[in-house]
Amino acid sequence: MTALFSQLYVEEQKILVFGDGPTNARIAMIGEAPGAEETLQGRPFVGKAGKQLDEFLEMTGLERKAIYITNVVKFRPTKRSESGRLSNRPPTGEEVKLFLPWLVQELELVKPKIIVTLGNVPLKALMGKQWTIGQAHGQWLTWEKKPLYPLYHPASLIYNRSLKDVYEGDVRRLAQSIGEKIYG
Repeated sequence: MTALFSQLYVEEQKILVFGDGPTNARIAMIGEAPGAEETLQGRPFVGKAGKQLDEFLEMTGLERKAIYITNVVKFRPTKRSESGRLSNRPPTGEEVKLFLPWLVQELELVKPKIIVTLGNVPLKALMGKQWTIGQAHGQWLTWEKKPLYPLYHPASLIYNRSLKDVYEGDVRRLAQSIGEKIYG
């Protein structure tokens, strides 16, 4: 255990949320970090963003139970408001760097045929800081000789409803080309 990890865990009582799904999944989806509900339930994507993701998966015929879902950072990054309320914040570069080897090892163990990143954090963690979700969403990229498909984070639709059609189109293209990427 690294000193940074020990310090974060002890001082802030961070609860780790591990990946969820079959360890032989053909598809791995990667988010940025768990939120409040994910921390309570101990599973990724079970809060509002998870419900949004489930809706789109259902629309395309992809089954969540067949997908391995994880996050780059394994604990909830938080900040306190002036009123003392705890809220989510994006993971820092240091937090991403701390957990990236863990994520890479997860992907090596699961051996998915396709990787789907959900938002900027996992896209940049795997592909580099020069990539943004705005430029890369809905396009096939390659990471470590594996097809990688960036999607906007499902929570982005909660805050920006104008992305709904774009997200829906990206998810439909993903569903249409999965067979080719897995079996082709």
